[in-house]
Amino acid sequence: MNALKKISKFLDNTNDWVGKVSSWSVIVMMLLVVYEVVSRRIFNSPTIWTFEVTTMVFGFHFMMVSAYGVLHKVMVSVDMLYEKFSAKKQAILDLITYTIFFMPFVIGVLYGSSKFAWISWLQKEVSWTAFAPPLYPFKAIIPVAFFFLLLQGISEMIKRIVVLAEGEKSHD
Repeated sequence: MNALKKISKFLDNTNDWVGKVSSWSVIVMMLLVVYEVVSRRIFNSPTIWTFEVTTMVFGFHFMMVSAYGVLHKVMVSVDMLYEKFSAKKQAILDLITYTIFFMPFVIGVLYGSSKFAWISWLQKEVSWTAFAPPLYPFKAIIPVAFFFLLLQGISEMIKRIVVLAEGEKSHD
């Protein structure tokens, strides 16, 4: 059980670090928006690139902090019944839902988005706008983010297995 706990802790620490580092992209978004507002409103010189770059940075941010969100349980949930269950019943229900819903979805998107990103890299895909930035690095973020989600899902399942095996609260 100690080996499983160590694996879970490593995965949690990895996703915590990735989420904290990725969260700084909000500062980049803010600076881009401020730059565009100043350029447009004060200098009457709007840019063609800031909206698209801001959208890409937002996509990066949203995707790369998703596993961090699962780790810190920031997702919306309605748990009127769940909270009344014992720790073991909660662990069983979590294992079932992770197995039936979470893991197949994450693995499916990871697989599909990997092919999607690979094709984009092969084609050196660019946007169809006048700015035409490369899209392939941003499309590669999708499988990377879902890889981290997969790792966090594994960690969450390990925590539930520990609860069932040891009858204790997980080390969330």
